[in-house]
Amino acid sequence: MRILTFFTFFIVCYTSVQAGRISGKVTDEKGQALVYASILVKGTTLGTTANKQGDYFLQLDPGTYTIIAQYVGYGRQEKTITVGADDLILDFQLSIQQLTLKEVVVRPGAEDPAYAIIRQAIRKRPFYLNQLNAFQCEVYIKGQLQLRAYPKKFLGEKIDFEDGDTSQRKMLFLSETVARYSVEKPRKSKIEVLSTKVSGRSDDFGLSTPQIVSFYENNISVGRNLNPRGFVSPIASSALNFYRYQYEGTFVEEGREINRIKVIPRRRYEPLFSGYINITEGDWRIHSLQLRLTKSSQMELIDSLNIEQLYVPFNNDVWVIKTQVLYPAVKLLGFDAFGSFVNVYSQFNIAPTFDRRFFNNTYLKIYEGSNKKPAAFWDSIRPVPLQAEEIADYHRKDSLEKAHKDPRYLDSIDRRRNKPHLFALVATGQSFYKAKRRETWYFNPLLQTVAYNTVEGWLVSLGGRYTKKLDTIPGSRKALSIEPAIRHGFSNHHLNASGTFTYTHGKKFFSSFSLSGGKWVYQINNANPIGQLSNTIRSWLFERNYAKFYEAWFTRFQFSKDVGNGITVFGGLRYEDRIPLENTSTYSFGDRKEVSFTPNFPIEIMQENFRRHQAFIGNVGISWLPGTKYIEYPERIVNVGSKFPLLTFNYSQGIHNILGSDIDYAKWRFEISQSVNMNLGGNFRYRMALGGFMRRDSVAVIDYTHFNGNQILASVEYLNGFQLLPYYKYSNKNRLYAQSHIEHHFNGLLTNKIPLFRKLNWYLVMGANAFYADSDKEYIEVFAGFENLLKIARFDWVWGVEKGHVVTTGVRLGIRGFGKL
Repeated sequence: MRILTFFTFFIVCYTSVQAGRISGKVTDEKGQALVYASILVKGTTLGTTANKQGDYFLQLDPGTYTIIAQYVGYGRQEKTITVGADDLILDFQLSIQQLTLKEVVVRPGAEDPAYAIIRQAIRKRPFYLNQLNAFQCEVYIKGQLQLRAYPKKFLGEKIDFEDGDTSQRKMLFLSETVARYSVEKPRKSKIEVLSTKVSGRSDDFGLSTPQIVSFYENNISVGRNLNPRGFVSPIASSALNFYRYQYEGTFVEEGREINRIKVIPRRRYEPLFSGYINITEGDWRIHSLQLRLTKSSQMELIDSLNIEQLYVPFNNDVWVIKTQVLYPAVKLLGFDAFGSFVNVYSQFNIAPTFDRRFFNNTYLKIYEGSNKKPAAFWDSIRPVPLQAEEIADYHRKDSLEKAHKDPRYLDSIDRRRNKPHLFALVATGQSFYKAKRRETWYFNPLLQTVAYNTVEGWLVSLGGRYTKKLDTIPGSRKALSIEPAIRHGFSNHHLNASGTFTYTHGKKFFSSFSLSGGKWVYQINNANPIGQLSNTIRSWLFERNYAKFYEAWFTRFQFSKDVGNGITVFGGLRYEDRIPLENTSTYSFGDRKEVSFTPNFPIEIMQENFRRHQAFIGNVGISWLPGTKYIEYPERIVNVGSKFPLLTFNYSQGIHNILGSDIDYAKWRFEISQSVNMNLGGNFRYRMALGGFMRRDSVAVIDYTHFNGNQILASVEYLNGFQLLPYYKYSNKNRLYAQSHIEHHFNGLLTNKIPLFRKLNWYLVMGANAFYADSDKEYIEVFAGFENLLKIARFDWVWGVEKGHVVTTGVRLGIRGFGKL
């Protein structure tokens, strides 16, 4: 991170000799700046927005205009001016909105007048939601994120922003974007980025998603990951069940009467807003709003978010959004940050004609050169004047970026980054960089280097990865990596070594292929259901050697290629000379006499170990995600997902007699998976599969259908495993099997009603896992638990059922974002 100090000087903006420049300041009666106040030319949608100091500027052709200054909660002000060739100074001082209370008959227990207004707004909500079947506009987006304070160290490492500035208040991020936003309801939309810049990162692209937070929607999604359930609009169809309202009064603009309504959540710890919404009288549309979300609104990552919106008339019947500002604030792990993200909408076309091929799978298109526009261009089109601190940030970070490209600086950064850190060496792995040569060396952590199992005894496994980017173009996928590894068991005295070469490329869609070979130790279930650290703990401390291993000389080729429209093809070939292994160590820390190690083969399905054999296997597959959306960068296309299910088909064949192969079989698997957002109802996820052997003339135990079981406290992958199932109990070579995993994440739907849990922000999760191969191979488990513990943990109670009877119970603990231990 490169963080800059702030300088104070005045903005100098581009001025055309053919247009008059109007500038000024918008303040309240006390002279305080009205942040992001709107400046409009009366009778049009032309205008601009003031910055955080209340400063604005506007360029108009010669003529007479009426200029309007507006700010939510304040009475607007109009001034008529004549624009010529000379610049004009036009300041505005707005007063707090003077509200007039209607005459109402007050009776004991009578309903607040606000409810009648809200009911009318709720009735009109569907009409305004769908009033414009299509529109197109331009959006200026400016986002900034600043620090008020931060800790000196994080995870034991000194925090260094690489700018020499040790002050607490810093501008972390500053970005501007101009985009064209096109919509054709009900589902088509497209964003075209025309120009964009990020302070200090000239090759990056800024904030490019001009989301209109439409309060005409029942359920509102604001950003990502603020709340998985979304938030209930104050005029949603069911809003009266969630909110209380207070009538604050009315004010008049352009002869229109506008009602100001205070919005109050009925209950805490529900995904609800608080604040004010202004509704026009008679046509019952949103005029403007000031709403707020806090931790008690069930936000997960930030502490508060304020939203301000202002709508303006496009014509007598249609209003369009003019400005939208979001103010986030967060305090987390010693970091105290706040920001503002302003969208200014202009140049609306409410009857656009789109080419039939205009809307395609590209959701966001960033044009070539959009991030290379000069400063003069931005000065000429920017609707929100830069603040002094923003000018300083651009100036210093851009200067630092040039200095940071100096080879001597890159060497100094490498020296600083490449200092070993204890946490990385032990837990996450240590990386070393060579920025000038675009190279990275990564070494596995100690927790992956030293291990114990009954086959090798204590072992040392040294490995890492070398990565070289082959292109200087930012974001280019062209790279190669080499992953060497060496492993020695101190009990069986076997030395194994392997290497993998991977090449990634694809200017448009992602492609990769890899080639590997050597001699290595594998689990009989190649999916590795038990991690190396877990197996070490269970074997050494508790004499439970669940993992079963074999050794193999091998060579392997794999490829994957995206071909567009959500389709990926993949496949490969592999040859293995498979060597059985036996236990060579009975050492354990506990050394309990009543417990003994099991043989190194799945005793549930085998009486003795398999015999050495050779295997030549080919596989090919295809996956399809219908409705896939893409972000199209100048140099690459990125898949951003879809709301539809992912379909995957894979076919594998053991080929007899090629390279001495002893196996002969064919098997297949078809899988469907999806995550369904049910908004307030939570999130439903599933994965279901059908598969089996089409031919099974000669099948080794390694090639059986294995279900990923689990016999330790740590959870196995939730939608791809069984939490209580012995690892090999139901491994099979049946002609057909069915497998299903479902889980529902309530995301606070029920726990927000329980006093303790709603403060803890724990979420209920429930589900089931099942498979059926035949009447002797069927299994079901159901589970219920809590997630979002300390933001990352999940705890489940699990019941295992066989033939209609509960045969086992247990608890499982999972950590979000961590792989198998």
